[in-house]
Amino acid sequence: MIVARRRVWRTVQAALAIAVIALAARSLIRNWGLFRAQEVHWTVAPQWLLGSLALVWLSYTLLVEAWRRVVVAMRQQLAWLPAARICMLANLGKYIPGKVWSVAGAAFLAQQAGVAPAVAVAAAIVLQALALASGVVLVAVVAPSAFAGVGSWLVTATVIAGAGALAGVVVLCWPPALRRLQRLLPGSVPELPAVPVGAMAAAFAANLVAWAAYGLAFQWLARGLAPDAALPWAQAAAVFTLSYLVGLVAVFAPAGVGPRESVFVLVLQGPLGLKLAVALAVASRVLLTITELGAAVPFLVTRTGARG
Repeated sequence: MIVARRRVWRTVQAALAIAVIALAARSLIRNWGLFRAQEVHWTVAPQWLLGSLALVWLSYTLLVEAWRRVVVAMRQQLAWLPAARICMLANLGKYIPGKVWSVAGAAFLAQQAGVAPAVAVAAAIVLQALALASGVVLVAVVAPSAFAGVGSWLVTATVIAGAGALAGVVVLCWPPALRRLQRLLPGSVPELPAVPVGAMAAAFAANLVAWAAYGLAFQWLARGLAPDAALPWAQAAAVFTLSYLVGLVAVFAPAGVGPRESVFVLVLQGPLGLKLAVALAVASRVLLTITELGAAVPFLVTRTGARG
């Protein structure tokens, strides 16, 4: 039964991602003439680009501390450097098809840092749950203004998904619901401890702030490459967050390559034009790759922070 459910869920995920790509491809084909007629004139402003990079790295710092406090709230000891090592290295697991590697990597690295096995697994799940739940909630809040020209179905879908994501976070804090979740997991998974509500709420708020900062970083990226691009913060935050989440759940796409860029095209081609939307999707991909590798490389070349 559990295996069947997982197969159904993976099929749904793949179908949604394929649908997004198909919609973007259809739009690209229909507007190919317009795409070729447009010209993107880059006007590079280094200060905005450097500010965008710095803002993303500051967001990483906030997220690491928020997650570390969740682990500490479950009666474990974990310093900031080991926590940063866990988060940054586990994040690279998304470049491997399947997406399970990020969770498995976080659990393994947390145990290496001295965290109890059950807490390590719970913390790894929390790391992903917080990102998903807070991201969908942010999109649901800004969707009415950000996606006004895309369609009411997207607003409705994000609001429903936001409610479901919040429910998932509540499960991790409520022992009766957590016990039911435990029955769906393999027997080899240790009994998961409930996360203290206060620590989870604080981490959830930190994740919301981080998503908002990512949106501002994307807005600065656009300003640093195409100053004439009219990209309000709400729209920048919504498209960046939604595209990231779509890429996160697309299990067959390493790092969400394809589905993520398709969301950029679908949402931004109206206000910015098709060619600039595609160009900013590529630019955002480059920005994320630089920030993720830049944050992980120091921990890849040294064992510093393995234990706290």
